[in-house]
Amino acid sequence: MTEIQSDAVLESVKAELAHTPAQVVEEIVRQAEATDQLEKALKDVYFVSGLGTDERVFRLLKCEGYRPIHIHWVQPQRGEPIQAYAKRLTAQIQCDRPIIVGLSFGGIMAVEIAKQIETEKVVLISSTKTCCEVPFYFKMFRWFPIHRVFPFKSLLWAGYWLAYWFFSLNTVDERQMLKAILLDIDPHFLKWSFHKVVTWKNDVIPENLQHIHGASDRIFLLRFVNPDYILAKGGHLMVMNHAAEVSNLLEKLLIDDALNLPADQ
Repeated sequence: MTEIQSDAVLESVKAELAHTPAQVVEEIVRQAEATDQLEKALKDVYFVSGLGTDERVFRLLKCEGYRPIHIHWVQPQRGEPIQAYAKRLTAQIQCDRPIIVGLSFGGIMAVEIAKQIETEKVVLISSTKTCCEVPFYFKMFRWFPIHRVFPFKSLLWAGYWLAYWFFSLNTVDERQMLKAILLDIDPHFLKWSFHKVVTWKNDVIPENLQHIHGASDRIFLLRFVNPDYILAKGGHLMVMNHAAEVSNLLEKLLIDDALNLPADQ
């Protein structure tokens, strides 16, 4: 829009308001101010998506009273340790003691972030807390690092049906969403992040961490992890196909945490 067009629109709005009763104008202003105040009152929750995915996987989650802010993946630097990468992601956090929700590899990254800054709460979904919970079939790649040279993205394109099974997706909408996400994956980041899962050596669990896991997770099998909450029919991407259950549990965790805060916070 050009400056002339913008001025024309502004003049048009002014003309309409000039013929609008004062009470109506006042009500419009009042509602706008109330909306602005409500948005400012919302508490920020930072979401970290899974390996190579983005905020689209969280689109069906709802947290009343909280404003979702999505931490975006950045390009890893050559030979960058996961701790240094997590440190760079903290630049996107604009509050003290944040609440962080991490999905899958995003949960691993949430743990690494929480080891570097003070957090109010960390919630892992379909993830793992320590290297002891990383299944053996991931660790095998430490000794046989074929993932460093494998054309993962090409294999994903060729194996959509296998991906649908691994992520427990059944409906057309769920599968279309996953396919769109897979098409957008950066192959370099995919290899880097997979390697970080394979070689992760963390043994520290943040005190304020809660872990939600699905009983039917086919990526991080339930038998290898020790979650605080288990969703009976939840798969690895239960944030998509069990969004209502995950949302209710997430709200409960956040509300309970808020009620337990010291009076001066």
